[in-house]
This record gives sequence, structure tokens and C-alpha cells, in this order.
Amino acid sequence: MKKIALVLLSVLMLAGIFTACGTGDYTATINVYNWGVYISDGSDGYIDVNKAFTEATGIKVNYTTFDSNETLYTKLKSGGVSYDVIVPSDYMIGALAAEGLLLELDYSNIPNYQYVDESFRGLSYDPEEKYTVPYTWGTVGLIYNTKYVTKPVDSWSLMWDEDYAGKILMFDNPRDAFAIAELLLGYDVNTTDETQLQACADKLAEQKELVQSYVMDQVFAQMENEEAWVAAYYAGDYLLMRESNEDLAFCFPKEGFNLFVDAFCIPTCSRNKALAEQYINFLTSPEISGENMSYLGYSTPLTAARQYLEEDVAASEIAYPSAETLSAGVTFDTLPTETSNFISEAFNKIKASGSGWSVWIFVVIGAVLVAAAVLLILRKKKRNKY
Repeated sequence: MKKIALVLLSVLMLAGIFTACGTGDYTATINVYNWGVYISDGSDGYIDVNKAFTEATGIKVNYTTFDSNETLYTKLKSGGVSYDVIVPSDYMIGALAAEGLLLELDYSNIPNYQYVDESFRGLSYDPEEKYTVPYTWGTVGLIYNTKYVTKPVDSWSLMWDEDYAGKILMFDNPRDAFAIAELLLGYDVNTTDETQLQACADKLAEQKELVQSYVMDQVFAQMENEEAWVAAYYAGDYLLMRESNEDLAFCFPKEGFNLFVDAFCIPTCSRNKALAEQYINFLTSPEISGENMSYLGYSTPLTAARQYLEEDVAASEIAYPSAETLSAGVTFDTLPTETSNFISEAFNKIKASGSGWSVWIFVVIGAVLVAAAVLLILRKKKRNKY
């Protein structure tokens, strides 16, 4: 990939596009809580977004990460935390707003909101445009290693293929995992029918013995290093993985796939709302969004940012699928609490069951060790007899 020069940032600052705070003492700090591997951090010659923000505004960024919407939700509900900016997904935004955990934004402090495409405004999770500024959008699909997976790949059924037992990675979050089972069984990904949900739970339990592990960010190392050959994960992350392993490929399954939006929000525990809005505005600049998404491989909700993308990213059919491909995408709605609880409890029960691939590995290893010990004892007894 061609790297975008950091010189651009200096040009933008000289042009007055960013407003410096003028204090120069870097005493103000905001706490940002985002997904892992979800911002350009200066690697491989790309822009370090948080550093650039600090240099442009004088505001420090205390940046930490989570691995799932459910982890984020638990942190906010447990209290005792103070985050100024969070980046939940669509269905989780609806839940947080319904529970009074989000602050309304002052969009006058976020003038770059003007660049957000109309198609990403007023969506079901924030119909009145009170709480969110879209950060990225993307899709979920199948990632597989072409060195080992030689069959045609076009279906979620690959995740249940016994030929790849012990080499399959499954999502370690209930909503994404259940969605795959729902799509495979022909159900609505937003179903609340407990009979259908139980059928999905049974399908996931059936898969358990084939799964090497349930993962989130761990998927990078395991797929790049060929410890696993098949995974369900996000398209943007696939593009990052492929830079390290060109044998990886991606498929949009024929049964359909999740089409999601992740957005900036300010939680009620924020102590620096105005500074948080500056941060959101900075990342919604077309120039910064373009550079950031060139690194991430995710899709920008700002058409104006497309001109700042690297050519291979802008032309990618994975990052920017055709309208025909996207027509098979389905979005997650905010589910009723009882449905969410059913899914979470069922998924945790599946993971805790003892029939997974890793458990069998330990069983086999244990059996080998026991056999070796018995053999050693018999040899000792035989030697002592003589």
C-alpha cells in the first residue's frame, strides 16, 4: 500500500483548518474508549490520529480499547468510569440511549457533521440525530486461507465444515455469533422468537466441537500466522490481515451478512463534553477520515473523504462493495432486554460447555501423558522383577 505522507497534516494546520487551543501546556485530557485496532496509530508511515489531535488542539488523549459492544456496555453500567468519547455499534447505541447512558451532542461544536452523507443520518438507532456522529461503516464476512481451504467458499456453512475442525475461529460476542446462525437457518437477525433463537443456540452448540477458539482481536495473529484457517470477522480487519498474509481471502456469504455502522457518542459519565466534541469534529474532518480509513480499511461515511483515500482502498470491492452486494446486507436493531439476555445466556452456556476443540486437545494430551506414565511404571516394575 502506498503510504500517505504526514506532511499533509502540517499543510492543513498552516492552512488554518484546525484550531489550536493556544495554551500549549497540554493540561486538558479526554478519555477515549474505542474498539481495538480501530484508529490509525502512526504504524507503517500512516498518520497518528491521536497525536495529530493533541498537536492541533493541545488536548491530550487517554486512549483505551474494548473488544465487543457487550464489554463496553458492562463497563458503562458498572459505573466508576469516566469516558468522554465511546464508539459503539448501531444496535448498542439504541440500547445505551434507551437507558439514558448517552448525552445529547451540541452539533454546533461539530461543524464537520455537514460532511456526513445523508444515508448515514437519522438511522434507526438515532432517528432524531441527538447522540451520534458516524465513524465507520462496514460488513461481516468469511475470512479463509486459500492454502488450506480449497473448496468453493460462498456460505456460512463453512464454519460448520468438519474438514476444518480445530482451525475455525468464531466471534466471541453473542450478537454476531447468533446472527451467523440466524442467517444460515434463514431467520431474521432481529428475531425475538425464542423457538428460533433456541434453534440458533442448538446450531452454535453443534459447531462448538469444531471451533479452535472464540475470538475478537486475537483473530489477527491466529489468521495471519496460519494457526487458524477460517474465521468470521469484519471486512475492514480482513484488509489489515491481508497485508501480513496474502493467502487470506474474503467472502460475502450467499445467505447474507451484517451491515453495520459504528458511531461516536458521549456517555453520561463524561467530564469533558466540549473537548470530546472537538475530538469528534477532528476525526470527522474529510482529510483525517480519509487518512484514518486508508490505514484501517474500513469504510468512511463521508463522501468528501473518499478523495483522501489511498487508491487501492477506494477501489476495494471489500471496503466499498457494489450496490448489488450490499443488497444482501442486514442491519442489527436494538433487541428487547429479554431477548438480549436470552442470547447472552445461551451463548455463555455454549462456550462454557466442555466439548470444544481446545478441550479435546487437553484430553488427548492428558491421555498421552497418562499412557506415558503407565508405560514408565510398567518398565520400572519389569526391570525390578528381573
